[in-house]
Amino acid sequence: MVMLSRFVFTALVAFSVRGAQAAVEIKAMTHDIQTITASNFDGVIGKFRDSSVSSLWFYKGDNSADEAFLTEYNNLAKELKGMMKVCAIDCNDHAQFCTKNNVKTTPSVMIYPPNPMPNYLWEGKMEKKSLMTRMSKMVSDSSVMLSKDNVDAFLTSDPSKPKVVLFTNKDKAPLIFKALSSETVFRRTIKFGLVKESEAEIVSRFKVKKFPSFLSVSGPKADQREIYKGEMNFLDIKDWVNLRSESGMGDRVKGGGKGGGEEEVSIEESKPWLVQDVPELTSKSHQDICFKGEGLCVIYLKDGAITATETEMLTGLSKKFTSQLSDRGTKMKWMWMNIELEAKYKELFAPEMMPSAVVFNPHKRLRFTKMSHGEDGDKKGDEQGIVDLIEKVLGGDARFKMVPGQKLPAWTKRDDGKDAKGKKEL
Repeated sequence: MVMLSRFVFTALVAFSVRGAQAAVEIKAMTHDIQTITASNFDGVIGKFRDSSVSSLWFYKGDNSADEAFLTEYNNLAKELKGMMKVCAIDCNDHAQFCTKNNVKTTPSVMIYPPNPMPNYLWEGKMEKKSLMTRMSKMVSDSSVMLSKDNVDAFLTSDPSKPKVVLFTNKDKAPLIFKALSSETVFRRTIKFGLVKESEAEIVSRFKVKKFPSFLSVSGPKADQREIYKGEMNFLDIKDWVNLRSESGMGDRVKGGGKGGGEEEVSIEESKPWLVQDVPELTSKSHQDICFKGEGLCVIYLKDGAITATETEMLTGLSKKFTSQLSDRGTKMKWMWMNIELEAKYKELFAPEMMPSAVVFNPHKRLRFTKMSHGEDGDKKGDEQGIVDLIEKVLGGDARFKMVPGQKLPAWTKRDDGKDAKGKKEL
């Protein structure tokens, strides 16, 4: 009888040891999995469904199959740390919650995509790679793919919002960047742009040499720039972006709506001309690039759009004369005008041939002097012709003509359909 009692006791001890070895124990200091309860589910997962992706592992602490899954699921949590919530709940302690969610066996994983997509039990392989692939596809991408056609508008729209730009040699936004752009606070306070390595003009403009590279751009003229120099992991990059988020003021103000509601309105439209070396003179841009501030406006006149070669030539002249005039108190502002569209200005300037140029004085009395192409038209509207015009102005030999009535001609209406008539207030 004594021997039998000892045998039973030994068997019970062995069983309890095996049970203890098979137990699932998620430790806060060891694991990256966030354990939750039935009562705090809404606070951890539920209320963030509009913008976040989460997963929830239903397990039983005494189930060996769950114990085997622990390492795999923790690797998922480690990989997605900060980007998504990777949680777990013990069905022994919260049996009613597990039953309510139709969990019949463990391990089971419920995936919660952003609303309005419904949550569902994962039916694929119970491994990190498969789960991560599926969850990554559900993260929304709030970034803008940038090209030479939209980069200036991106940089100058919402001027109070800092911009974060990722330069990448990948075809699509990586998970880290998607998670940053869709983060609850960042979506309201930061604008995210993606530049592919193939966009050579933008890459060269921002002097990017390494991929991937993160660049922050801020200021109304997008002239405050900083390259991220830390480790390429989500949490470090998020901290860096957060500093920009806190320094920005956002781009929205509240306006009174009907019935006491509020409506968000944009403070300012994009102003791509603020970041262009040689911007186009139009109804929208003329105040910023010519009339505001001191200096004379050098306007390159073109029948049609300016070419890249012409832009490069004018940029070079701008830098050359800026350097030469830096100690003389004289300022030249460089721009171009499509007089094929701006017919009234073609009448005003009456160029002898095309392309051509004028130097316009927008201060006090509106007046301008234009390029002389010679009696035989032998002087072209090229680099040398523009240099001769400016040197004539600087030497005091240019003859300026007053703008009739001291009012600017009517501007052409552009595609936005807005009335584009500019007038100088005297």
